[in-house]
Amino acid sequence: MAHAYFKGQFVPLDQAKVSIQNNTFQYGTGIFEGIRAYWNPDERQLYLFRMVEHYVRLLRNCRVLKLNIVKDEKELSEITLELLRRNHPETDTYIRPIAYVDSDGIGPKFIGYSAGFAMYTLPLGDYIDVSKGIKVGFSSWRRINDNAIPARCKVTGGYVNSALAKTEALEHGYDEAIFLTEGGFISEGSAENIFLVRGGKLITPALSEDILEGITRETVIELAREELGIETIERPIGRTELYVADEAFLCGTGAQISPMIEVDKRPLGTGRIGPISAKIQALYFDVVKGKQKKYAHWLTPVY
Repeated sequence: MAHAYFKGQFVPLDQAKVSIQNNTFQYGTGIFEGIRAYWNPDERQLYLFRMVEHYVRLLRNCRVLKLNIVKDEKELSEITLELLRRNHPETDTYIRPIAYVDSDGIGPKFIGYSAGFAMYTLPLGDYIDVSKGIKVGFSSWRRINDNAIPARCKVTGGYVNSALAKTEALEHGYDEAIFLTEGGFISEGSAENIFLVRGGKLITPALSEDILEGITRETVIELAREELGIETIERPIGRTELYVADEAFLCGTGAQISPMIEVDKRPLGTGRIGPISAKIQALYFDVVKGKQKKYAHWLTPVY
Protein backbone atom coordinates (compact mmCIF):
# COMPACT_ATOMS: atom_id res chain seq x y z
CA MET A 1 0.00 0.00 0.00
CA ALA A 2 1.36 3.40 -1.00
CA HIS A 3 1.69 6.02 1.73
CA ALA A 4 1.76 9.81 1.79
CA TYR A 5 2.69 12.39 4.40
CA PHE A 6 -0.36 14.49 5.28
CA LYS A 7 -1.32 16.66 8.25
CA GLY A 8 1.75 15.67 10.24
CA GLN A 9 1.57 11.90 9.82
CA PHE A 10 2.09 9.05 7.38
CA VAL A 11 -1.22 7.81 6.01
CA PRO A 12 -2.39 5.56 3.16
CA LEU A 13 -2.26 7.60 -0.03
CA ASP A 14 -6.01 7.30 -0.60
CA GLN A 15 -6.63 9.00 2.76
CA ALA A 16 -4.54 12.10 1.94
CA LYS A 17 -7.44 14.30 0.81
CA VAL A 18 -8.34 17.99 0.92
CA SER A 19 -11.82 19.50 0.74
CA ILE A 20 -13.19 21.03 -2.44
CA GLN A 21 -13.39 24.19 -0.29
CA ASN A 22 -9.64 24.18 0.26
CA ASN A 23 -8.12 27.60 -0.47
CA THR A 24 -5.18 26.25 -2.48
CA PHE A 25 -7.50 24.10 -4.59
CA GLN A 26 -9.54 27.21 -5.37
CA TYR A 27 -6.79 29.80 -5.85
CA GLY A 28 -3.49 28.02 -6.45
CA THR A 29 -2.01 29.36 -3.21
CA GLY A 30 0.72 26.76 -2.76
CA ILE A 31 4.43 26.18 -3.31
CA PHE A 32 5.63 22.81 -4.52
CA GLU A 33 8.88 21.05 -5.31
CA GLY A 34 9.91 18.20 -7.57
CA ILE A 35 12.68 15.88 -6.39
CA ARG A 36 14.00 12.80 -8.14
CA ALA A 37 15.40 9.62 -6.68
CA TYR A 38 17.36 7.34 -9.03
CA TRP A 39 17.55 3.59 -8.70
CA ASN A 40 21.01 2.04 -9.05
CA PRO A 41 20.36 -1.67 -9.74
CA ASP A 42 24.00 -2.69 -9.33
CA GLU A 43 24.11 -1.29 -5.80
CA ARG A 44 20.39 -1.90 -5.16
CA GLN A 45 20.26 1.62 -3.85
CA LEU A 46 17.92 4.56 -4.39
CA TYR A 47 19.70 7.91 -4.52
CA LEU A 48 17.93 11.20 -3.89
CA PHE A 49 19.48 13.94 -5.99
CA ARG A 50 20.25 17.23 -4.21
CA MET A 51 17.37 16.77 -1.78
CA VAL A 52 18.49 19.36 0.76
CA GLU A 53 18.93 22.04 -1.92
CA HIS A 54 15.35 21.43 -3.04
CA TYR A 55 14.06 21.97 0.49
CA VAL A 56 16.17 25.08 0.98
CA ARG A 57 14.53 26.43 -2.18
CA LEU A 58 11.06 25.39 -1.03
CA LEU A 59 11.44 27.19 2.29
CA ARG A 60 12.93 30.26 0.61
CA ASN A 61 10.00 30.43 -1.79
CA CYS A 62 7.48 29.89 1.01
CA ARG A 63 8.64 33.22 2.43
CA VAL A 64 7.37 34.96 -0.69
CA LEU A 65 3.87 33.55 -0.11
CA LYS A 66 4.04 33.95 3.69
CA LEU A 67 3.59 30.19 4.17
CA ASN A 68 5.11 29.02 7.46
CA ILE A 69 5.15 25.22 7.60
CA VAL A 70 7.19 25.20 10.85
CA LYS A 71 9.80 22.74 9.55
CA ASP A 72 13.37 23.16 8.40
CA GLU A 73 15.19 21.43 5.55
CA LYS A 74 16.57 18.74 7.90
CA GLU A 75 13.09 17.77 9.14
CA LEU A 76 11.71 17.77 5.59
CA SER A 77 14.57 15.55 4.46
CA GLU A 78 13.88 13.08 7.29
CA ILE A 79 10.18 12.93 6.34
CA THR A 80 11.17 12.25 2.71
CA LEU A 81 13.48 9.39 3.63
CA GLU A 82 10.89 7.81 5.94
CA LEU A 83 8.17 8.05 3.29
CA LEU A 84 10.39 6.44 0.66
CA ARG A 85 11.35 3.65 3.04
CA ARG A 86 7.68 2.99 3.78
CA ASN A 87 6.84 2.87 0.07
CA HIS A 88 10.13 1.08 -0.74
CA PRO A 89 10.38 1.77 -4.48
CA GLU A 90 13.07 -0.01 -6.50
CA THR A 91 12.80 2.20 -9.56
CA ASP A 92 13.36 5.83 -10.47
CA THR A 93 10.96 7.79 -8.30
CA TYR A 94 9.52 11.29 -8.16
CA ILE A 95 8.85 13.04 -4.86
CA ARG A 96 6.28 15.85 -4.72
CA PRO A 97 6.27 17.97 -1.53
CA ILE A 98 3.80 20.84 -1.35
CA ALA A 99 3.24 23.67 1.12
CA TYR A 100 -0.26 25.06 0.89
CA VAL A 101 -2.93 27.18 2.53
CA ASP A 102 -4.67 24.64 4.76
CA SER A 103 -7.93 26.51 5.12
CA ASP A 104 -11.39 26.41 3.60
CA GLY A 105 -11.65 30.18 3.72
CA ILE A 106 -12.96 32.09 0.72
CA GLY A 107 -10.62 34.78 -0.54
CA PRO A 108 -7.19 34.76 -2.23
CA LYS A 109 -4.81 35.91 0.49
CA PHE A 110 -1.95 34.61 2.61
CA ILE A 111 -2.74 36.10 5.99
CA GLY A 112 -5.28 34.84 8.48
CA TYR A 113 -4.92 31.25 7.27
CA SER A 114 -2.81 28.33 8.48
CA ALA A 115 -0.26 26.55 6.31
CA GLY A 116 -0.14 22.83 5.63
CA PHE A 117 2.46 20.48 4.20
CA ALA A 118 2.02 17.23 2.28
CA MET A 119 4.14 14.83 0.25
CA TYR A 120 3.68 11.84 -2.00
CA THR A 121 5.89 9.73 -4.25
CA LEU A 122 5.34 7.96 -7.55
CA PRO A 123 7.40 5.97 -10.06
CA LEU A 124 8.61 8.24 -12.85
CA GLY A 125 10.65 7.53 -15.95
CA ASP A 126 11.29 10.19 -18.56
CA TYR A 127 9.05 13.27 -18.42
CA ILE A 128 10.35 13.93 -21.92
CA ASP A 129 11.90 11.16 -24.04
CA VAL A 130 15.59 11.98 -23.59
CA SER A 131 16.80 9.18 -25.87
CA LYS A 132 16.07 11.26 -28.96
CA GLY A 133 16.15 14.94 -29.75
CA ILE A 134 13.01 16.95 -29.09
CA LYS A 135 11.15 19.45 -31.27
CA VAL A 136 10.14 22.76 -29.74
CA GLY A 137 8.20 25.84 -30.73
CA PHE A 138 7.94 29.35 -29.36
CA SER A 139 4.71 29.86 -27.47
CA SER A 140 2.23 32.63 -28.18
CA TRP A 141 1.85 32.83 -24.38
CA ARG A 142 4.35 35.01 -22.53
CA ARG A 143 6.12 33.89 -19.37
CA ILE A 144 4.58 35.12 -16.12
CA ASN A 145 6.37 38.19 -14.82
CA ASP A 146 8.16 38.35 -11.47
CA ASN A 147 5.88 41.23 -10.45
CA ALA A 148 2.77 39.18 -11.29
CA ILE A 149 3.41 35.54 -10.29
CA PRO A 150 7.12 34.86 -9.69
CA ALA A 151 8.30 31.97 -11.86
CA ARG A 152 11.26 31.44 -9.50
CA CYS A 153 8.89 30.21 -6.79
CA LYS A 154 7.06 27.17 -8.22
CA VAL A 155 3.68 28.64 -7.28
CA THR A 156 0.95 26.08 -7.95
CA GLY A 157 -1.39 28.59 -9.59
CA GLY A 158 1.40 29.86 -11.83
CA TYR A 159 1.52 26.57 -13.67
CA VAL A 160 -1.63 27.49 -15.58
CA ASN A 161 0.83 29.57 -17.61
CA SER A 162 2.88 26.42 -18.24
CA ALA A 163 -0.18 24.33 -19.07
CA LEU A 164 -1.37 26.82 -21.68
CA ALA A 165 2.02 26.84 -23.40
CA LYS A 166 2.55 23.07 -23.22
CA THR A 167 -0.93 22.35 -24.58
CA GLU A 168 -0.41 24.74 -27.47
CA ALA A 169 2.94 23.12 -28.26
CA LEU A 170 1.51 19.60 -28.28
CA GLU A 171 -1.40 20.67 -30.48
CA HIS A 172 1.08 22.16 -32.95
CA GLY A 173 3.08 18.94 -33.10
CA TYR A 174 5.96 19.98 -30.83
CA ASP A 175 7.30 18.15 -27.80
CA GLU A 176 7.75 21.30 -25.74
CA ALA A 177 7.14 25.05 -25.68
CA ILE A 178 9.66 27.86 -25.31
CA PHE A 179 8.50 30.98 -23.49
CA LEU A 180 9.48 34.53 -24.27
CA THR A 181 9.39 37.20 -21.58
CA GLU A 182 7.15 40.25 -21.92
CA GLY A 183 10.30 42.01 -23.15
CA GLY A 184 10.68 39.50 -25.98
CA PHE A 185 13.72 37.57 -24.75
CA ILE A 186 13.94 33.80 -24.24
CA SER A 187 12.88 32.74 -20.75
CA GLU A 188 12.57 28.95 -20.42
CA GLY A 189 10.47 25.95 -21.40
CA SER A 190 7.07 25.22 -19.89
CA ALA A 191 8.79 23.49 -16.95
CA GLU A 192 12.50 23.51 -17.81
CA ASN A 193 15.46 25.84 -18.03
CA ILE A 194 17.16 26.26 -21.40
CA PHE A 195 20.79 26.26 -22.57
CA LEU A 196 22.19 27.16 -25.98
CA VAL A 197 25.59 26.12 -27.32
CA ARG A 198 27.41 28.66 -29.50
CA GLY A 199 31.08 28.61 -30.33
CA GLY A 200 31.78 25.93 -27.74
CA LYS A 201 30.25 27.93 -24.88
CA LEU A 202 26.98 27.52 -22.99
CA ILE A 203 24.56 30.43 -22.94
CA THR A 204 21.52 30.54 -20.67
CA PRO A 205 19.03 33.26 -19.66
CA ALA A 206 19.92 35.17 -16.51
CA LEU A 207 17.83 34.76 -13.36
CA SER A 208 16.23 38.12 -14.17
CA GLU A 209 14.49 36.63 -17.24
CA ASP A 210 11.50 35.26 -15.27
CA ILE A 211 12.94 31.77 -14.88
CA LEU A 212 12.94 29.14 -12.17
CA GLU A 213 16.14 29.22 -10.14
CA GLY A 214 16.78 25.70 -11.30
CA ILE A 215 18.82 23.20 -9.31
CA THR A 216 19.43 21.16 -12.47
CA ARG A 217 20.45 24.41 -14.20
CA GLU A 218 22.96 25.04 -11.43
CA THR A 219 24.18 21.43 -11.73
CA VAL A 220 24.72 21.77 -15.49
CA ILE A 221 26.75 24.96 -15.05
CA GLU A 222 29.02 23.29 -12.51
CA LEU A 223 29.46 20.01 -14.40
CA ALA A 224 30.19 21.79 -17.69
CA ARG A 225 32.82 23.95 -16.03
CA GLU A 226 34.48 21.32 -13.84
CA GLU A 227 34.31 18.26 -16.11
CA LEU A 228 34.25 19.66 -19.65
CA GLY A 229 36.04 22.98 -19.19
CA ILE A 230 33.06 24.83 -20.67
CA GLU A 231 32.03 28.16 -19.20
CA THR A 232 28.43 29.37 -19.10
CA ILE A 233 27.39 32.89 -20.05
CA GLU A 234 24.20 34.17 -18.39
CA ARG A 235 22.58 36.96 -20.40
CA PRO A 236 19.47 37.97 -22.38
CA ILE A 237 18.90 35.78 -25.45
CA GLY A 238 16.87 36.83 -28.48
CA ARG A 239 14.43 34.50 -30.19
CA THR A 240 16.41 34.09 -33.39
CA GLU A 241 19.58 33.28 -31.48
CA LEU A 242 18.02 29.89 -30.78
CA TYR A 243 17.46 29.44 -34.52
CA VAL A 244 21.19 29.93 -35.23
CA ALA A 245 22.56 28.07 -32.19
CA ASP A 246 24.93 25.14 -32.73
CA GLU A 247 23.04 23.09 -30.12
CA ALA A 248 20.46 23.59 -27.40
CA PHE A 249 18.88 21.58 -24.62
CA LEU A 250 16.29 21.85 -21.87
CA CYS A 251 16.97 20.75 -18.31
CA GLY A 252 15.07 20.21 -15.10
CA THR A 253 14.21 17.60 -12.48
CA GLY A 254 11.47 16.24 -14.70
CA ALA A 255 13.05 16.82 -18.12
CA GLN A 256 16.57 15.89 -16.95
CA ILE A 257 18.74 16.78 -19.98
CA SER A 258 16.63 16.99 -23.14
CA PRO A 259 18.58 17.97 -26.29
CA MET A 260 16.68 19.84 -29.02
CA ILE A 261 16.90 19.06 -32.73
CA GLU A 262 14.25 21.40 -34.13
CA VAL A 263 12.74 24.79 -33.29
CA ASP A 264 9.74 26.32 -35.05
CA LYS A 265 10.02 23.74 -37.87
CA ARG A 266 13.68 24.67 -38.43
CA PRO A 267 16.49 22.16 -37.85
CA LEU A 268 18.61 23.20 -34.89
CA GLY A 269 22.30 22.93 -35.74
CA THR A 270 22.77 19.70 -37.68
CA GLY A 271 19.26 18.55 -36.84
CA ARG A 272 20.71 15.85 -34.59
CA ILE A 273 21.72 15.75 -30.93
CA GLY A 274 24.91 17.79 -30.64
CA PRO A 275 28.16 16.49 -29.11
CA ILE A 276 28.24 18.89 -26.15
CA SER A 277 24.60 18.21 -25.28
CA ALA A 278 25.28 14.47 -25.48
CA LYS A 279 28.32 14.73 -23.19
CA ILE A 280 26.41 16.78 -20.61
CA GLN A 281 23.48 14.37 -20.71
CA ALA A 282 25.71 11.30 -20.22
CA LEU A 283 27.64 12.98 -17.42
CA TYR A 284 24.43 14.04 -15.68
CA PHE A 285 23.01 10.52 -15.69
CA ASP A 286 26.26 9.10 -14.34
CA VAL A 287 26.18 11.65 -11.51
CA VAL A 288 22.55 11.15 -10.46
CA LYS A 289 22.85 7.35 -10.51
CA GLY A 290 25.88 7.38 -8.22
CA LYS A 291 28.48 6.45 -10.85
CA GLN A 292 30.58 9.59 -10.32
CA LYS A 293 31.91 9.36 -6.78
CA LYS A 294 33.29 12.90 -7.01
CA TYR A 295 29.70 14.11 -6.75
CA ALA A 296 28.51 11.70 -4.08
CA HIS A 297 27.84 14.71 -1.83
CA TRP A 298 24.86 15.54 -4.06
CA LEU A 299 23.27 12.14 -3.36
CA THR A 300 21.39 10.84 -0.33
CA PRO A 301 20.99 7.05 -0.17
CA VAL A 302 17.54 5.94 0.92
CA TYR A 303 18.27 2.36 2.03
